[in-house]
Amino acid sequence: MEKKYVKLQTSIPGPKSQELLERRNQYVPKAISNNIQSFVKKAQGAIVEDVDGNIYIDFAGAIGTLNVGHSHPRVVRALQEQASQFIHTGFNVMMYESYIKLAERLCKLAPGNFAKQAAFFNSGAEAVENAVKIARKYTKRQGIISFTRGFHGRTLMTMTMTSKVKPYKFGFGPFAPEVYKAPYPYVYRRPDGMSEEQYSKMIIEQFEQFLVSEVAPETIAAVVMEPVQGEGGFIVPDIAFVGRVREICDQYGILFVADEIQTGFARTGKYFAIEHFGVEPDLITISKSMGAGVPISGVIGRAEIMDAAEVGEIGGTYSGSPLGCRAALTVLDIIESENLNERAEKLGNRVVERMQILAERFDCIGDVRGLGAMCAMEIVKDKQLKTPDKETVGKIVKAAGERGLLLLSAGIFSNVIRILMPLTITDEQLEEGLKILEESMESVFAIDPAL
Repeated sequence: MEKKYVKLQTSIPGPKSQELLERRNQYVPKAISNNIQSFVKKAQGAIVEDVDGNIYIDFAGAIGTLNVGHSHPRVVRALQEQASQFIHTGFNVMMYESYIKLAERLCKLAPGNFAKQAAFFNSGAEAVENAVKIARKYTKRQGIISFTRGFHGRTLMTMTMTSKVKPYKFGFGPFAPEVYKAPYPYVYRRPDGMSEEQYSKMIIEQFEQFLVSEVAPETIAAVVMEPVQGEGGFIVPDIAFVGRVREICDQYGILFVADEIQTGFARTGKYFAIEHFGVEPDLITISKSMGAGVPISGVIGRAEIMDAAEVGEIGGTYSGSPLGCRAALTVLDIIESENLNERAEKLGNRVVERMQILAERFDCIGDVRGLGAMCAMEIVKDKQLKTPDKETVGKIVKAAGERGLLLLSAGIFSNVIRILMPLTITDEQLEEGLKILEESMESVFAIDPAL
């Protein structure tokens, strides 16, 4: 008999979760969103149990922070061992070896045959903020270029660099100065009748014109690019575009920063997604799956650039905490020993294959795309007009949650379903999750499963 991993004991949310929800609504502001109205009790691998005993399959991975899965035993042991020795000293008060070991390993893993250094922080937004500071210090320029549909964080600088207005920017201005948004490829939404090759050429030309019409390249410190846009809808650029941006950066002395916060640590089948594009960044920002759920982030970069800031100019109280460093070192061990880069490729191929089958059944699926295990499908009202369908995505995500599947949306129009399952998920768990996704879509469209 086929094993079922999802087990629902109550409606979602159950009575214990409902009680906690009442307290949450009383004491926690509504501005902090919640994808599913349940409360976790425990989690292991790709399986999550809530306080009412309901068991879910996780296709969200805490928004891409759990590539090695929930509570991986090796991470748990490392954290327990570290906590028994010391929890925190502050690296700028008394140093610890794990910080040095982590910096050394990441510098060796990062692309580029040149001397590198690494500095650690707490969140992805902090990593981007510090990459901007380092770039400005090194180049003695102020301008920063990010891209349309990009997401880089919620702090003042990173919110400014982010494209999506609602919910991330609306009402929170004024924003930081000297930030410019350049065009980024979106092949699915290219003009009708235009080939992918023609579209690629057009976007490159638009970027080149941008440096004439919008801002002088001599004033730009850095271009910050997600190798695959995450919150923007899992949009993969073509190699020619990324390569040309790198060439322009070299031409004008602009630093190329790869924002790998969601794409890093084996998610796309490489340690860093930028490796797919044959480009060597000057700086790389990292976080999310770096710490297997423990807050830690970092910037890796050319040694002469990283060393441009003076003593005390970057850092913070909890930056590169001992717990975060130990977790990150263990994550790197797991990726290597469990071949998670290869696993990501296999998982991604299977997810895309199933999504393409779904696209044959459901007219609402306008596009299926991804890189490695960073996969998504875009939901539209009309395949010809490509009208975004945010409402249907919300219904699918809700229906999936009610059936025991944790799922996320994305996209500038909030009309993309993205998959960020732990890379340690079993084949059986993956198939059950994909089946629930299909059943959720059937329920939303009132389609007989037999058809």
